[in-house]
Amino acid sequence: MDGEGLPAAGGAPGDGLFELPPELAIDTRVARRIMVEFIRGQLRQAGFERAVLGLSGGIDSAVVAYLVAEAIGPERLLCVLMPYRTSSPESLADARTVVERLGCASRVVDISPMVDGYFGRVQGEHLEPGALGVEGREASGLRRGNLMARMRMAVLYDQSADWGGLVVGTGNKTEVLIGYSTHFGDDGCAFDPVGDLYKSQLRQVAADIGVPERIISKPPSADLWPGQTDEAEVGFSYPDVDRLLYWMVDRRRSPDELAERGFDPRFVERVSRMVAGSEFKRQVPPIAKLGPRTSGVDYLYPRRRPAPRP
Repeated sequence: MDGEGLPAAGGAPGDGLFELPPELAIDTRVARRIMVEFIRGQLRQAGFERAVLGLSGGIDSAVVAYLVAEAIGPERLLCVLMPYRTSSPESLADARTVVERLGCASRVVDISPMVDGYFGRVQGEHLEPGALGVEGREASGLRRGNLMARMRMAVLYDQSADWGGLVVGTGNKTEVLIGYSTHFGDDGCAFDPVGDLYKSQLRQVAADIGVPERIISKPPSADLWPGQTDEAEVGFSYPDVDRLLYWMVDRRRSPDELAERGFDPRFVERVSRMVAGSEFKRQVPPIAKLGPRTSGVDYLYPRRRPAPRP
């Protein structure tokens, strides 16, 4: 075994499509089998046969779409495409390519009226960071991005009620750990099959499962505004932070040991703060204990398969 994760795979890392830190190489066949069975198990335990996910045109949601289609069949998967009016046309085109290759159902829901209706009238062709918010103040890019993410999740849960399927998450382990997600937005799913795969590992699965090379090789982006990329926004590359998180979290190395491995102490400190500061996103809301048995505290039961519906 390679460290504490999946067994390492042989071959050339990334095959030229992306940079792959060697310690993050995995056996993608084992990973796929685990995730596919996980998807089936989660749906079975909740009493569902269908699934819904938001398809952005990026690698994370594309991988999850392929995994769900493999697990339950594309005919039981609904992919919802939710562009905003400043979203990249290429992202929508890439999402449509995934839908066409999988042969699954899809719907397009433009979230522009929802977001603009909240923030008010916007001057000009595009909603820029200077647009006025509901209180007359300027709406920051952070506020706009968070609202977009939450509007998209609201749409997904409405579509799930109509489709009769569980909402599947698409957040990878890197984003989960550093908190690069919107609470009750893109992290507000029923379950997440790729949440224990670092971005570098998810790219390996993408290459193995048949995700189009264009999607694998393009810069990751939440597509919140024109030209936005994840790595430019957070200020470091996924391979760099993946290596650090692997040794910090999976292998439990101390700051001194990380420095001995060549990691910049300032980088270690910054990422450590991000992980600690986003812990609230990874836990259910705490409940004040008043009674003898409290949900989430001492009333803890595993999910069970519900009785068959009459």
